[in-house]
Amino acid sequence: MRQPCVYIMASRRNATLYVGVTSDLVQRVWQHRSGVVAGFTQRYGCKLLVWYERHETMESAVQREKQIKGGSRARKLALIEALNPQWRDLYEAIL
Repeated sequence: MRQPCVYIMASRRNATLYVGVTSDLVQRVWQHRSGVVAGFTQRYGCKLLVWYERHETMESAVQREKQIKGGSRARKLALIEALNPQWRDLYEAIL
């Protein structure tokens, strides 16, 4: 599925979080999960897709990503808890 999305990856419940933006959520999450791209998520083991939000344009997705990254950790946790209170890995749901 190629559609602009903002997403949050986690290492486990209430642990390290990573906020990103992509035009291909399935591919990008696969990259995080498999560790093929070196960086933050590989270093900290952020392999669980715990939240995502689809957007009509990449511009709106990037703007939302900046808003989320600029917010507090408590706001990020609230976003996750509102959509995914069990902190399930949502990867299977997007396939």
